[in-house]
Amino acid sequence: MLLCLPAADASPQTQQDTYLSWPVEQAETVGRSMRADGRAGGRFDMRILKTDRAYNYKLRATWLTPEVIRASARIEQLRSRLSDAQTRALVAEAEAAGQTVILVEIDPREGSGVIPLDWRAVLQAKDWKPGMPGSVLGVSTPQLKLVKALAGVVRRDYSYDVFWVVFPLLDDTGAPVFADAIRDVELVVGIHEKEGAVSWPVPASIRQRALALSQKK
Repeated sequence: MLLCLPAADASPQTQQDTYLSWPVEQAETVGRSMRADGRAGGRFDMRILKTDRAYNYKLRATWLTPEVIRASARIEQLRSRLSDAQTRALVAEAEAAGQTVILVEIDPREGSGVIPLDWRAVLQAKDWKPGMPGSVLGVSTPQLKLVKALAGVVRRDYSYDVFWVVFPLLDDTGAPVFADAIRDVELVVGIHEKEGAVSWPVPASIRQRALALSQKK
């Protein structure tokens, strides 16, 4: 555990800056709190003779909520001995990357180890049906790998390909995609004809971020 903390900045910390005093264990716990595991394709899918695709795909996803971004920034602060101002700048950079970002990890099982370019990720209400609101398509944004506070707090497993996927929190009218009545959402990942999903309750911080974005419209 790192014991040497960066010197405090001259500017006082606000209540929103409490993450700047998190011990490493707390930052790691917060950072892991929005991490979920799943699978695209069934456990007992038949193995295929072709080698152009895997018979199923292991799936992990971390929703990079405001809390997870701050946990990642705090870990980087401790690791690199950053000042509070530098750490706040990491958070600001991450939050400017998109309305919300999910870190998606995919590991093909047998067959081809290549993830096709046309794989897809959708964030939707857990009880979503065609024709209902509450569903948005994500955009894979590779350049976000350079944003340190979007790296998450878990050491990378190189068996998995890693993708940063940006999702809107507002619909075309400027209203939040996930209304208050939507309690749980799921990330649906589709690869070829196979789909898998992981789910989370909608965090209060995401609702607050969506509301703040809508008020700027």
